[in-house]
Amino acid sequence: MQSPTTALDRTDAPTDRPRETIDVRALGPPEPLKRTLERLADLPDEAVLIQRNDRVPQFLFPKLEDRGYVYESVELDDEVVTVIWRPEV
Repeated sequence: MQSPTTALDRTDAPTDRPRETIDVRALGPPEPLKRTLERLADLPDEAVLIQRNDRVPQFLFPKLEDRGYVYESVELDDEVVTVIWRPEV
């Protein structure tokens, strides 16, 4: 069983930034999207958010793009880990 940290290593996310994790696997739609966007709004721009979900958060992706975030999802055996960060300016 792989961990979210292992998934993070498989992305291009910055490794020298603070990280936070949000686990939305037990929530039904639209709560994962809502809670992820709320958490991002509270995080400093340099932070990396790791979202643990039970599915690919396809409706989240356009909202991240609209807000200027970069993201990558990694499918593990029993979850999907989406790593979200702001590019360096």
